[in-house]
Parts: sequence; structure tokens; C-alpha cells
Amino acid sequence: MLQRNNVRVIGEGKPPILLCHGFGCNQHIWHYLTTPLAARYQIILFDHVGAGESDLTAYDPVKYNSLDGYAQDIIEICQALKLQEVVIVGHSVGAMIAMLAAISGPEYFSKVVMLAPSPCYSNQPGYHGGFEPEDVQQLLQLMDADYNGWAHMFAGLLVGPDHASLGEELATYFCETDSTIAKQFARVSFLSDNRAEVPHLQTSTLLLQCQQDAVAPEEVGAYLLEHMHKATLVQLQATGHCPHLSAPLETLAAIEAFLAA
Repeated sequence: MLQRNNVRVIGEGKPPILLCHGFGCNQHIWHYLTTPLAARYQIILFDHVGAGESDLTAYDPVKYNSLDGYAQDIIEICQALKLQEVVIVGHSVGAMIAMLAAISGPEYFSKVVMLAPSPCYSNQPGYHGGFEPEDVQQLLQLMDADYNGWAHMFAGLLVGPDHASLGEELATYFCETDSTIAKQFARVSFLSDNRAEVPHLQTSTLLLQCQQDAVAPEEVGAYLLEHMHKATLVQLQATGHCPHLSAPLETLAAIEAFLAA
């Protein structure tokens, strides 16, 4: 199982921090945060099945046709490593996977940190997710037609116009991912609606909201804050959807302040 998800453990200290990457990425997306965090804490890094150096033969399109399959893998990692009081940090759809893991296995987690989270990317009656449903379908159709071209376009959208070099880095992660698996993960990510699960999260949670985030607008952060029992919302100065890349020091400071609280 540890080989399945290419699990790596670095550093010592408590609480253990488990880093859960988002769509199209792998554990190396955390590279700006891992060294400073590992100086004080035990850090658990892993790749979702289908990403990075995970075991691609373990990919089950039925299991991973919902985010629950990815959340179950996290529970199994915690069990295999005998982890307790884990702080799980998730980015983007990885934040929703982290939430689902904390709901299904609350005994393993002490805190949840969500970077640029969204429970539903599509606008719905009474809910502003940021995309019209037809926009989501258009994104998925473009991905099917030209995955590499889509990867560069979408990476640029995620990081925003101020971070072109980071967009290239992000596009590299996307293009290194098996495209067939990435296409299914994208559909699962973009079409998921986890709003009904949000109130079930009982673990203390930090929501990190970015400025000018095209994927997770401010209305989404406000929605999560309203519907979670134990949530704190911090508005970062960082712009775009990837603060762990564009503003790692600010992101790190917010996480460490939450851990110290």
C-alpha cells in the first residue's frame, strides 16, 4: 500500500502532517513547504494513484470514479503508518479528499488545512462556484481533444497572469500525468458536488483563501465557513489558485499559526 501511493516520510516531531496534492500534480508540488515543515514536524508525502510515481497498475476506474476512493487511500496510509493526531493539508480537490478522509476516519485527524478548496465548481441555485455548468463541460471537451494544450491553458488559468513561470511548472506536472487517468480524475473533480458532506466535518479546519482565484472564488470560502462547525477562514494576499507555489512563506506562516493555536 505504501508503494501503491509512493509514500515518503521525512522529518520528525509532532503533530505529523500529511500533504494531499490536487488534480494533475504529485507530491513534489509541495517542495517549497516540505523542507521548512520537516525541520519541525514529521511530514508524510504521497501520490494519488495515477499520479507521480504511484503504482499505475493499482488504478481502478470504478474505485476512483468518486473522491471517496482517494479518501479511502488516505485512511489506509494512516493505518499502515499507525498515525494519530494527523494534520492533513489538502490543496484544491485534494482539500475535498482530505475533508472526506477526516469525515470517514475522524479518529486519525486532529486538524484539517484546506488550500483554495471548493466543494462544487459549478454555479448552482443559491451557490456561486465560479463556473457555469456549460463552462465545465467545455473545459472537459477541450481536455479530451488536446490534453497537452489544455494542460498549459488550464495551468495558466490556475496560477493567474502574475505567475507565468509557475504556470509552466504546473503544466509540467499535468503533462507528466497519465492522460487517460488524468481525464477521469478531472471529470470526477470538476463534476463532484460535496456540499452535502461539508456539515459532517467535525475536525478543526483552516480555510486558506486566495485573491483572484478563478477556480475557488471568495464566495466559496464564505460558503464553507458558514456550513462548517469548526472552521477559520484566512484571506491570503496570494493571488491565483496555488499559494503553496506562488506564496509559500505566507502559506507556511498561516499553517504554523493554526498549528500553534
